[in-house]
Amino acid sequence: MSILFFLCAAFAFLLRFTVSPQVMNMVVDYTAQGGSFYEKLHFGTYAIFLLLAFVLFSRPFLLRGEEIGLFKALMRYSALMFALVPYLFITGRAGSSGFIIDTYLVAGAAGLLMLALNPDVRRALGDVVLGMAILSAVIGTIEALTQHRLLPYGLNELQFRPTGLSAHPLALGALCATAIGFVPLTHWRIWVRVTAILVLLVGCAASGARAALILAACETLILLLFVPWPRLTPKHQRQAKSVVLLFALAVGAVLATVLVSGGLLNRFSKTIFDENFMARVTIYQVFGLVSWKDILFGMNVDDLLAIVNEKLHLPYIESAPVVIVMLFGLPIALLFTALIFWFIFRLLRGTPMPAWIGTITFLLASLSNNALSSKTPEITIIVVLLLAYRNPPVAAASAAVAARPKLDRVR
Repeated sequence: MSILFFLCAAFAFLLRFTVSPQVMNMVVDYTAQGGSFYEKLHFGTYAIFLLLAFVLFSRPFLLRGEEIGLFKALMRYSALMFALVPYLFITGRAGSSGFIIDTYLVAGAAGLLMLALNPDVRRALGDVVLGMAILSAVIGTIEALTQHRLLPYGLNELQFRPTGLSAHPLALGALCATAIGFVPLTHWRIWVRVTAILVLLVGCAASGARAALILAACETLILLLFVPWPRLTPKHQRQAKSVVLLFALAVGAVLATVLVSGGLLNRFSKTIFDENFMARVTIYQVFGLVSWKDILFGMNVDDLLAIVNEKLHLPYIESAPVVIVMLFGLPIALLFTALIFWFIFRLLRGTPMPAWIGTITFLLASLSNNALSSKTPEITIIVVLLLAYRNPPVAAASAAVAARPKLDRVR
């Protein structure tokens, strides 16, 4: 049963993480105007919900220690997120409820599904998700070199940027940057982990996501300098890290030269304060173009986009704060934001340092894309990875049980 559940969960997760909205639109009206409500939910979302119901009610499962608190937190988070769906229907914004279900509610379902599986299966699912990220980085790099995409992509851009297995070039960069933080937590051989991080760095560079690449480079250095190395004394750690740091800087210089010669860093040839950067600043002018009633109680996203198109001459809204405030209204938006941060940091409690580094990198990278304000799988990915690579819940208990007979003998 464990193998069966692992295979089904891996299929459901990969279906949600790799099938882009462009592919979905070829089958149903997923993000297009019109269509029924059931078409607005991702096939992977349906798969995760159905599998969760089957796993929870098909056989008993055991929660230990901190897992009980996590299960309660996931239930509380899911209930509060679900309560937003009827609120959006009542306020006449039913179309936006698909975004809540597809981005946030499914993350809670994925977390409950992970907790219902044993720790070995969770870790294996984390390895599957990281493998998907590495494969996406490889595909993105090949796309950047060949100037051809593997998957359909409907947006017209001034400069070609690869997408890999993600929905957008910025999503590819954020995925690669996030995955770097979790690679050190795997049980892979050291050379496999080093190679995986290099592949993810190159994939991040190929995506053209400048903010994500800067974060990924800083993240790699932080992992190298501040994450403890096992089986070494503090003195030997400092010596080993100094040698590895010099080697890493030399490899980084060579890698940067190769990336520049391959044209993968062309977006850094101009100033970072370009048209894309200014669009993310200009979008905040929308608050001066709507009424206080709209800010306090929210408005229809389609109407908001029309104002942005006509008054600000921007094709998209690339700002999660703007979308969330104008969708829910300021008071509920503040509660919604507090719930998201509480949920993520609740999952972070008890995780190793690399998980904190990877999650903070994800949150910072999300400020430069629409991961928090559109139908994206990134929140679900971070939930799966955090639950996959937690510290073993029974380690302390096992150590105490093993030590008890020795103490009895001493007495």
